[in-house]
Amino acid sequence: MSDSCEITPAAKKRGIPAWWVTIFLFWLGWIFMYADRTVLNPVMGELEQEFGLTGTQLGILNSVFYFAYALLQVPAGVLGDKIGKKKVLVPGFILFGVFTAVTGWAKNWYTLLFARVVTGAGEGTYYGPQYGLSSEQIPKKYRSLGSAIINSGMAFGIALGLMTSSWLVFDKGYSWRMPFYAMAVPSVLVGIAIWLFVKEKKRSALEEGGQPVKKGKFSDLLKNRNLIITYIMVFCSLFGFFVILTWLPYYLQSERGIPGSETGFISSLVAWISIPGALLFSSLSDRLGKRKPLIMFLVPIAMISMLSIVWMPSMTGVIVALCVYGLVGKLALDPVLVALVADSVDENNYSTAFGLFNFIGMSSSILAPIIAGAARDITGSLASSFYVSAALLAVGLFSMLFLKENRS
Repeated sequence: MSDSCEITPAAKKRGIPAWWVTIFLFWLGWIFMYADRTVLNPVMGELEQEFGLTGTQLGILNSVFYFAYALLQVPAGVLGDKIGKKKVLVPGFILFGVFTAVTGWAKNWYTLLFARVVTGAGEGTYYGPQYGLSSEQIPKKYRSLGSAIINSGMAFGIALGLMTSSWLVFDKGYSWRMPFYAMAVPSVLVGIAIWLFVKEKKRSALEEGGQPVKKGKFSDLLKNRNLIITYIMVFCSLFGFFVILTWLPYYLQSERGIPGSETGFISSLVAWISIPGALLFSSLSDRLGKRKPLIMFLVPIAMISMLSIVWMPSMTGVIVALCVYGLVGKLALDPVLVALVADSVDENNYSTAFGLFNFIGMSSSILAPIIAGAARDITGSLASSFYVSAALLAVGLFSMLFLKENRS
């Protein structure tokens, strides 16, 4: 298949635009990447018992994954812009699928750590090249909505990982290893499908008008006011999200007394509710042609819902708080921030800009699991981590006051 994203008349007659195929396959990609991340969380208690781990060690197990993931963001983005985005994305995606199975096979603590590091590195090649490819293909008037559809794969993946893990281990009685094997094969197959069916523009030294393509410097991104503000916001948003993603099932079991077989479903509510929220708010963002008003609306509500997870005395109240966070939190905010990044840079630097965006955002994911685990060891509760998450959202909200944008 040609790497060119031009559509021939024959292809037009078949009626499937190339960017629709791109959205679908990247949606699947996020499903299995997030399923891999969350399949571990409902069985953290099982790992704690089998390997004799502390809360800090459980946090480290997640943090090393996100450290490797974050470390690859900028190199993968830069390399994607230079040699081709698919050439960077696909090998890493297949690698993560293989090492998802290796995680389930691990027989000791050190093998488990190594498997999670390599899995994180493999997934680290995805974000920048993926949003680079999708942003250059999706028409601008659908940019936020298209990103929201792709992003909704994260929500499906979170739910798939949490519910599959809980069902296989607590309902069906399988070992904690089985969910990892169940996710490995489809992950590899999706990587192959992306290579075969996602089209990519061929980079030329000359534009259509015969003028040289102007490639921005990496340092230029760090001088871009709107990008810096967006990067601050995504860091603050992702910290709280990864506290929830990593520790919520454990929190519900240990501090709210919810049976392990139910925590997967309850935790997945955040993901399910985020889907209509993301589609609604991203569509509004495209209609407004501006991103800031929605961000200023969503973040304060996310702060209140984060605090309410701890404050609510009943489990019904906790579920309501989780649903509100899902509606307005990280997964709803992300498509708006992605569109803001795309609005702020030239498409020849998309992969690099998105790689840096995700590197900064995912840096908080390195800190969140281990800080929450250490806090639990010190205080005996995870409540303090939810307070820190809300405080960081306030910092991000303050930074957005300085964003300057024109209607697109």
